[in-house]
Amino acid sequence: QVQLVESGGGLVQPGGSLRLSCAASESVFSGNIMGWSRQAPGKQRELVALITSAGVTNYDESVRGRFTISRDNTKNAVSLQMNRLKPEDTAVYYCNVDYRLRRYWGQGTQVTVSS
Repeated sequence: QVQLVESGGGLVQPGGSLRLSCAASESVFSGNIMGWSRQAPGKQRELVALITSAGVTNYDESVRGRFTISRDNTKNAVSLQMNRLKPEDTAVYYCNVDYRLRRYWGQGTQVTVSS
């Protein structure tokens, strides 16, 4: 069973920072591509960042330079450091893993950027 547990969402003012974390079981995490997606109200879910098991990263243009994805292979965890947040970053953020030819998501954590 694939289990992904996110934490770290909340309310932040524009320009502020938040750090999201995701814990996964070792069998799911090891050797697989991890990522973060988000879904804003009325919009489709979109992939914002991913990281391979070797640490290669890729970002959506909308967050490049502001968000940083990282993984800790000793803790089976992946994080998303979000800086210079904008109101348009408001969404539910999901941790995801590409496992056995499928993408799985966690339950999501709300991020709200508002003054």
